[in-house]
Amino acid sequence: MSENFIKMIGEDKIYPILRCRDNNPKKMIEVAKALVDGGIRVLELNIENPAVYEAIQEVSQFAHVCAGGIITSTQADVALECGAKLFSSPIFQMNLIKISKNKRVPFIAGATTANEAYSAWKSRIPLTKLFPAHAMGGVQYIEDILRQMPFLNLMPMGNIKLNEVVTYIRAGAVAVGVGRDFYQGFETREITQRTKDILREIRNFNQWNNKK
Repeated sequence: MSENFIKMIGEDKIYPILRCRDNNPKKMIEVAKALVDGGIRVLELNIENPAVYEAIQEVSQFAHVCAGGIITSTQADVALECGAKLFSSPIFQMNLIKISKNKRVPFIAGATTANEAYSAWKSRIPLTKLFPAHAMGGVQYIEDILRQMPFLNLMPMGNIKLNEVVTYIRAGAVAVGVGRDFYQGFETREITQRTKDILREIRNFNQWNNKK
């Protein structure tokens, strides 16, 4: 059952990352609702302060929540108790792998280098976020890694724009993480429309690609 959430991310190919830097989860919840109204099924709420746990409780009522930015076992435990269905980290840690196995929930590990991405794959991590993708070379970096190791399941993120998503998918990314460019500065109705537009663009690319 737990693998279904990873499958959803791979099918939708777009993975929103939400942050709450003002200790007020209300805006985070509103943005999450707007994304879900546009068709998003799995989204990440980044653990930056305790207010995010409140947001996880609320958002998990209408979406599949990945608790992001997890560094410690305590953070993972609390997030899962609040309703998160999976969790992710910006780094690769064996203690988080143990939690994933013990609780039977998916863990998305973070990697920056090809060696780290390979180590995550060897540890049977189903999906690895490559961060910060933009700073490391963007699309070309993804292509270079996958040329040598095409079996890796990579999800680049880190300052990626919505209009770059399909380019990353074309380069071989399983899915693409997009943060503030998805929602910052937009009203909820605009966020919903932007979600519908990018999902349509991805769907059209998939249909075109399958006909090749």
